[in-house]
Amino acid sequence: MAKVQEKLQAQKLRRKGYSVRDIAALLGVSKGSVSAWCREIKLTKSQAHRLKQRQISAGNTGRQKGAEANRQKRLQVIAYETNQAKKRIASLDNRDLLLLGVGLYWGEGVKTRSGPAALVNSDPKLLLLGKRWFEECLGVTTMEFQPYIYISHLHKSRTKEIVAYWSALLELPQEQFHQPIILKHTTKKRYSNHNNYYGVVALRVRKSSRLKYYIQGLISSVAN
Repeated sequence: MAKVQEKLQAQKLRRKGYSVRDIAALLGVSKGSVSAWCREIKLTKSQAHRLKQRQISAGNTGRQKGAEANRQKRLQVIAYETNQAKKRIASLDNRDLLLLGVGLYWGEGVKTRSGPAALVNSDPKLLLLGKRWFEECLGVTTMEFQPYIYISHLHKSRTKEIVAYWSALLELPQEQFHQPIILKHTTKKRYSNHNNYYGVVALRVRKSSRLKYYIQGLISSVAN
């Protein structure tokens, strides 16, 4: 008798446009049973359309939840590994900083025979570390820096803003910066925000040919 009542209730719900899944959940029976009981019942076009839209919506919601779950998992992994890395590094002593700077200059420094020593990059954190290395490990004074800024012609109108940005970041007077160099070619990197672009900086040290030879010696010592 109970099965008969469930069948009748299932058919009633189906005629109202409920999905087989929803009916099974409401009555606490299997989807197979509901499917068999309601096989002969045809949904109207509007009912079928609503069910299809609900399925699409449910699918999108499921994908969004899955994407968010994956994002949260990734953030947890990043946080954990970042914390482990910080524990391992702890703090840098002078020798640590010296060797780190040697590697930095090896990859990003000017190594030509003539001209001053300079680190060239657009990454603010890298340049700050480079400045610290020059000062703490190589004895370069604040007054000895003469940065060059290379700016795409697309950002020429922002020249003053860009110079002010690097001056504040590196804690160097704007008067010590060389006249910005405007590049005619278009930068390869695209910025979602036009104002996030600050060019490339060559953190140069005045009259530092001899210092550059010393740095090259450090690099040679590490390489060999």
